[in-house]
Amino acid sequence: MRRPVAPQNLKRRILKDSLRENETRDAAFRRIIRSVPKGRVSTYGKVAAAAGYPLYHRAVARLLRRNMLLPWQRIVGAGGEIKLRGEAAAEQRFRLSLEGVKFRGKRVNMEIYEYTLRSWESHD
Repeated sequence: MRRPVAPQNLKRRILKDSLRENETRDAAFRRIIRSVPKGRVSTYGKVAAAAGYPLYHRAVARLLRRNMLLPWQRIVGAGGEIKLRGEAAAEQRFRLSLEGVKFRGKRVNMEIYEYTLRSWESHD
């Protein structure tokens, strides 16, 4: 019988696992990211959860850093915050603005622009 994993060890294990290559997980992330339509946004955490990998938000961010062919600008931090820094943040805001997304200060107005993702179970 396996002992339960302590919460701090689980977090460490997930973080470590999210750094490993995993084509199945990344394919699920890509499918979810591509489902976010133009003019809408979602968060790293919601993409991860919808793909069937809750708590893997850092793996979503890592994938987006490596794959510029995805609509990366449509994925933001919790609460609509752009997590990128400097020129990358300015570019993300500019790209979202071109798609018609409006901001409240430094955050996307999530009440209007957040896209409700379908869970991984309902994707083809």
